[in-house]
Amino acid sequence: MKRLIAWISDLRLAIGLLILIAIASGLGTLVPQKESAELYHRVYDPQPWLGLFNGDALLRLQLDHVYSSGWFLALLAWLGLALILCSWRRQWPALRAALRWIDYSAPRQLSKLTLAETIPCTDPGASLQQLQQLLSQRGWQVQPHPNRLAARRGVSGRVGPLLVHTGLVVLMVGAAWGALGGQRLERFLAPGNVLELLNRRGDTQLSVTLEQFGIERDPAGRPEQFRSRLKLEPGGSEPTERAISVNHPLRFQGMTVYQADWALAAVQLQLGQSPILELPLQSFPQLGEQVWGIVLPTRPDGSNPVLLALSSEQGPVTAYSADAEVLGTLAPGGDPVEIQGIPLRIAAVVPASGLLLKRDPGVPLVYAGFAIALAGGGLSLIATRQLWAIAEPEQGKLHLAGLCNRNLTALAQELPALVADLRGAEPQQG
Repeated sequence: MKRLIAWISDLRLAIGLLILIAIASGLGTLVPQKESAELYHRVYDPQPWLGLFNGDALLRLQLDHVYSSGWFLALLAWLGLALILCSWRRQWPALRAALRWIDYSAPRQLSKLTLAETIPCTDPGASLQQLQQLLSQRGWQVQPHPNRLAARRGVSGRVGPLLVHTGLVVLMVGAAWGALGGQRLERFLAPGNVLELLNRRGDTQLSVTLEQFGIERDPAGRPEQFRSRLKLEPGGSEPTERAISVNHPLRFQGMTVYQADWALAAVQLQLGQSPILELPLQSFPQLGEQVWGIVLPTRPDGSNPVLLALSSEQGPVTAYSADAEVLGTLAPGGDPVEIQGIPLRIAAVVPASGLLLKRDPGVPLVYAGFAIALAGGGLSLIATRQLWAIAEPEQGKLHLAGLCNRNLTALAQELPALVADLRGAEPQQG
C-alpha cells in the first residue's frame, strides 16, 4: 500500500498527468463541442479528423464533449488525488518542520552546516546580544537562549507549495462541478421574442426578451460586430435591460449570456395589394454557408414555386425558378418586382440574435483555485532562511551558521555583512 501511495504521489506522475490534461484540453478546442451527432457525421465522415477519426469514432471517444467525458474527469480526479497525497506526505511535514525551532547547543553542530563562520571576539556574550538586535531590526524572528540563539526569516515561503496544491485541487473540483452540473443553451431570437428558462420545478426562473438586435458591417458588407439589447425578468423581481455584444457578455444571477452568432429569422413581404406578411426563413447550407430562403408558390394550387434566397439583412433577395433560373432581384424596402406575374415587394428582413446562455456553478471555485494557486506561487518565491549563533566566552569566539532552502548565494552574502556589522560594533560594546 505504501508503494502504491508513493507511486501515485510521485512528482513525475503529476507532471505526466498535467501534460495529458493539457493535450486533452487542446483536443477540446480543435473539435467542436456539444453539437448534434448529425453535424459530426456530416463534417467528419467525408474527411476524417486527422485522417483517422470519422464521426462514429469521435462520438465513441467522447471527443464531442471532452471536458465532461468520463476519461477527462478521471484524469482530473487522478491528478487531484496525486496532489492531495503529495501534500500529505511531503508538503505538510515540511511545513510542520519549518515551524519547529531547532536548537543547536554545540559549536561542532554548526560547523557541519552549509554556511558556517567563527568570529574571534573580546566579549562573545555582548556580540551575541548585538547580533540579536541586528537580526530583529532586519525582520528576523529570534529565539534567544543562554549563550546562543536561533533565528529564521521567510517561513511563509514554506506555505507556498501547499497552497499551490490546494489551489489546483480546488480549481479541478470547480471544473468538474461545472462540467457535470453546468447548463448550456443556445437559441436564435428575433426582436420581440421571449426565451423562458425554467427551474427544476417547472417554474419560470428567468425570461429573456430580445428588444433590439443590430449587425455592424464594414464597407465590404462583412459583419464586424453584433449587438443585442435584452430585457431580463427574473421570477418575482423587477425587469432590467442590459446590452451585450461580441466579447462583452452579460453576467446575471449566476448565468452568463454571450452574443454568439446571428441569423436571418423572417422576411416581411407584400404580394400585390395584400397586407405585409412575415414569413419565417430557413437555412439552405446546400446553397452556401450563410444563405437563408423561403419557397413560395405562385399559383393557388401550390404549383410553380419560386425560391427567395438572401445572405444578409440588407439584401438583395434573389428569386429563383424551379429550374434555378434567376427571375429577379429585390431590395428590402424597395419597389415591387414582378415575379411569375405577381408584384412582389420585400418590406424588410428580420435578423435573429444568436444567444448562448451558460450557467456554471463551478466558476467561483475555479476563480478561487486560481487565486489560491497564484498566492501560493508568490509565497513559494520567498526563501526560508535559518541562522544559529553560539557564544563561547571562555574561548573568546562567536560561532555563526546558516541554512537556506533556495537562493543560498543571497544568504552567503548576508552572513559576511552581519559579521562586518558585529565587528564594527564591538568597540562600542567594550
